[in-house]
Amino acid sequence: MALSEPVLPADDHNAELVGNVHPENWKNPEPASRYNLVVLGAGTAGLVTAAGAAGLGAKVALVERRLMGGDCLNVGCVPSKCIIRSSRVLGDIREAEALGVRVPPGSQADFARVMERMRKIRARISHHDSAKRFQEELGIDVFLGDGRFTGPDTVEVDGQVLRFRKAVIATGARATRPPVEGLEETGYLTNETVFSLTERPARLAVIGGGPIGCELAQAFRRLGSEVTLIEMGAQFLAREDPDAARILLESFERDGVRVLLETALKKVESAGGAKRLTLDRMGQAETLEVDEILVGVGRAPNVEGLGLEAVGVKFDRNGVEVNDKLQTTNPRIFAAGDICLRYKFTHTADFAARIVIQNALFPGSKSLSSLTIPWCTYTDPEIAHVGLYERDAREKGIALDTFIRPFKEVDRAIAEGEEEGFVKIHVRKGSDEIVGATIVARHAGEMISELTLAMVGKIGLGKIAAVIHPYPTQAEAIRQLGDAYNRTRLTPFVKGLFARWLAWTR
Repeated sequence: MALSEPVLPADDHNAELVGNVHPENWKNPEPASRYNLVVLGAGTAGLVTAAGAAGLGAKVALVERRLMGGDCLNVGCVPSKCIIRSSRVLGDIREAEALGVRVPPGSQADFARVMERMRKIRARISHHDSAKRFQEELGIDVFLGDGRFTGPDTVEVDGQVLRFRKAVIATGARATRPPVEGLEETGYLTNETVFSLTERPARLAVIGGGPIGCELAQAFRRLGSEVTLIEMGAQFLAREDPDAARILLESFERDGVRVLLETALKKVESAGGAKRLTLDRMGQAETLEVDEILVGVGRAPNVEGLGLEAVGVKFDRNGVEVNDKLQTTNPRIFAAGDICLRYKFTHTADFAARIVIQNALFPGSKSLSSLTIPWCTYTDPEIAHVGLYERDAREKGIALDTFIRPFKEVDRAIAEGEEEGFVKIHVRKGSDEIVGATIVARHAGEMISELTLAMVGKIGLGKIAAVIHPYPTQAEAIRQLGDAYNRTRLTPFVKGLFARWLAWTR
């Protein structure tokens, strides 16, 4: 089945991509008499579910209407991180003089080559998610086309009927746009279209200060666009630690990103080849002219056309309703990924899929609430988090002790010229049980897993103090907070006992 919309630009890299994840000449197999599992959607959740179940010996059918690999491969994690990598080179050039390195003036990005590199890498990675690999190597029946439930145990794909014992909905979510006058008519980009650009927009407005908006605002600014980030709230990355957001705001200001907080987009209109935005900025009207608008204000679940009503699966504007076992209101049908999860991350979809495999194929007892989920926003510096924030703890009535280590006090960070940022760890008051942590650092995403592991393995902060970290590293800040916790145990009474003992042993 051919794609309804082409992947642009039409170059060799995108031809390789499409040839892997939705080959034009693909012939759907003859359906088996019955499948242990039929999976709708071949994004991260669907791919992991299908591959894991097949690896256990289940007979699996996988259905995808567009591109296998889903958002992560095609319009999310992979392309965005490729562009961010190129943009970080420009950030390093900006700091080169402070590091004693003279860079010839006039260094700039070749935007077309940056985007071509992204497409080349995306095509290379796409082999992992290819229809051919999943069918020929993993033994999964891959059906490309529109799939929908047609009966209590049937899914139909382009006239073929797939019978199942259990089914999984993993159709993901899509970008949404705000109901703003003139936006649709004037035109805009989302994460689903921005990676098709081959020319750099001279002026870019980014609507929404979530992770996508922040990452791409900084990246495009460093690649040479004039960027204005527009956020309705008083803080972008609204769920993050305010101290972390403040540090990132300072970084944006150094980069030259114009950040408008407490600002709403009211209207968009064409203006002589440009796009004119009318803004309400803290009660004051303001206009802004740009060449492109990137909208990153939310996601809508892909529930349309699945026939969910026919099989008694409840859903609403937030997605498919599931219990803690990821079972829908139809006990034979499960869901995983962005279609049903609050945290719409690739790694969350991955581990939700593992829960579904256990619960759908076996007498499972795996639960979503048992997961400890970290995340990271890949700006520069990165902001990574796991567990509770201070506000969460207050709402739950959990008393905390908080330990903070600024990187300006960490030798390796000083040597690298990366002193902004910190490690902040929350422990349950009166103990060393780690209940949450935030890291702001150049590579915070690489560091947060040590604390996630500690939480999952119930390793206390005091114990981390005994773990030798190579010197000098920025991760040493985590061990130093372990030392800081242990010092709090040296109460005046304990110090007095030590003093008397030492005096006695002299």
